[in-house]
Amino acid sequence: MVALETKPNISNIENDRRILELLAQTFPTVSAASTEIINLEAILNLPKGTEHFVADLHGEHEAFRHLLKNASGNIKRKVTDLFGKSLREKQIRQLCALIYYPEEKLQEIHDTEPNPEDFYNITLHQLVSVLQSVSSKYTRSKVRKALPKEFAYIIEELLHESPSDYDKQAYFNRIIETIISTGQADKFIVAMCNVIQRLSIDRLHILGDIFDRGPGAHHIMETLAQYRKWDIQWGNHDILWMGAAAGNDCCIANVLRISLRYGNLATLEDGYAINLLPLATFAMETYADDECECFKPKPLAGDVQHSEKTLRLMAKMHKAISVIQFKLEGAMVEAHPEWGMSSRRLLDKVNFTDGTVEIDGKIYAMKDFNMPTVDPADPYVLTREELHLLHKLHRSFVSSTQLRRHMDLLLSHGGMYGVYNSNLLYHASMPMNADGSLKDVEVAGATYHGRALMDRIDMLLRSAFNNDTPADERSLARDYYWYMWCGPDSPLFDKNRMTTFERYFVADPEAAREEKGHYYTLRNDEKVVDMILDEFSVKGDQRHIINGHVPVRTGKGESPLRANGKLMVIDGGFAKAYHKTTGIAGYTLIYHSSNFELVEHEPFNSVEEAIANGTDIVGSTKMVEQTSRRVCVRDTDMGAVLQGQIDELSELLFAFRNGIIKERAPEA
Repeated sequence: MVALETKPNISNIENDRRILELLAQTFPTVSAASTEIINLEAILNLPKGTEHFVADLHGEHEAFRHLLKNASGNIKRKVTDLFGKSLREKQIRQLCALIYYPEEKLQEIHDTEPNPEDFYNITLHQLVSVLQSVSSKYTRSKVRKALPKEFAYIIEELLHESPSDYDKQAYFNRIIETIISTGQADKFIVAMCNVIQRLSIDRLHILGDIFDRGPGAHHIMETLAQYRKWDIQWGNHDILWMGAAAGNDCCIANVLRISLRYGNLATLEDGYAINLLPLATFAMETYADDECECFKPKPLAGDVQHSEKTLRLMAKMHKAISVIQFKLEGAMVEAHPEWGMSSRRLLDKVNFTDGTVEIDGKIYAMKDFNMPTVDPADPYVLTREELHLLHKLHRSFVSSTQLRRHMDLLLSHGGMYGVYNSNLLYHASMPMNADGSLKDVEVAGATYHGRALMDRIDMLLRSAFNNDTPADERSLARDYYWYMWCGPDSPLFDKNRMTTFERYFVADPEAAREEKGHYYTLRNDEKVVDMILDEFSVKGDQRHIINGHVPVRTGKGESPLRANGKLMVIDGGFAKAYHKTTGIAGYTLIYHSSNFELVEHEPFNSVEEAIANGTDIVGSTKMVEQTSRRVCVRDTDMGAVLQGQIDELSELLFAFRNGIIKERAPEA
């Protein structure tokens, strides 16, 4: 398109005429087009919105909900900047707790506050100041869209007036007094707090693994269903659930096994109405006299406490589905020799007489070799009872409307990778050779590497949910979900093998050792990181790769920053099962218009404690990079889109003024 100050090319105008005619329907006059250009130019010069990066939530819905409410400490930082010299630390914490949980905090205040009118007056003034601060980088139009309709006009008036302005002081104060006198203070406070939360983060990026371990992945998905601007780069645990929803029986067995391993049945039963009764009945009959010692749920299984009887039943169910899983996976490996995973067929290597198993040519003693459904002569065949059970479980997964709705959200908002404002996001890895070159990986009969590999995988996985895809391709896509979960060249796994069988059955830890791909070492090299960024056409003076997947062992001195700060790993371990390993409860990353901040989190105890004591989960915050200048909307991906719109409108102005397109009279 042609900018105003550039000499126009008439042939280009003629080529673009159809587009300009359509644009003229929205902007029918020189005045309308000019006004929109002025508006867009003004937006380009605003500071960019704040971006929030999180990873590996693993079902910890309460901690996630709190992160959204406190914007990883961004709200407290704003409150402290405003009131740090006039309020004590305890008062700041209490004000923040009100902003995070307004309904609950107000109920507590009603029970203890002797002078509610004073409280309302002070608090409303404070909230107006906080909202003015968090909304300052947005246009009035954008702020207006975030306001609740019933209070939109009043909040707008308060936002754009100042109680310190002598001429407007009485006007401002009278609005506050009337809110209180009409009994609307509680509703108004709740509305203000919700808008503060909403405007504190402009976009949420999730670097994978919403599912497994914690009890509330379905709650996280429901929260996201109502959230405004978010994206997700699929993680290996998300892919596992997507594969299960698509009807991959290996994925279904793995989902069930992991849920039972961590004592988490809430997501399956309450979230997605998966009927576990057939599995429980089968397990009780098949392993009635087996203690299933190796299959007892992890002691740290979220906040749900199970009885001893329930734990014993879950151990039997856990073992039953694990054996079925190993049978299914053996058949899957045999059906796909091109995946090079034959070493994962281990049931035929078990000696049921002396209780040993041969792995990579070495004989190991087994902790448990009671597998009554395994026929040593044909170990991968499912018994009639197992087939019947699997049919019921399969039907339960593929017919769950709630599960499918949540998987559709992952498909519509997610992908294998994302590029946003000079940041390349993907969950885990990029398959690489030892020399630092990108590795060629075979997918559906052709080889790909780097960006082409990620694009091909993304397209293949989506086809499993597309009814227009040919049946053979859909079948391959369903199978490929399992390969993405545990295949050696999967960008979401990238290890030589997944040693699930060994961890259950073999005491020697050497048998369960997994070797990571070359990426996990090479990502420390700045030249390698730059090469990957170039592969994905990531531009900018300050560009980064941001990953999750591998918990950062902060307690052992590991740093989330690699390659001279060009690569950031922000999986600090939100799942309670990781807290002992990492020493913290997760990292998040905040990208302001002037810097990157890395936020280290402490374990989240409860909403009740956060409300009562104003406790938070932000352990420490440190600036990891200062931008060379304040980043404006003009410098972002959205800025490029807006600039394109300005160029088109500028061309429309030229067409109007030179009679190429006629102005239209405004409609009556």
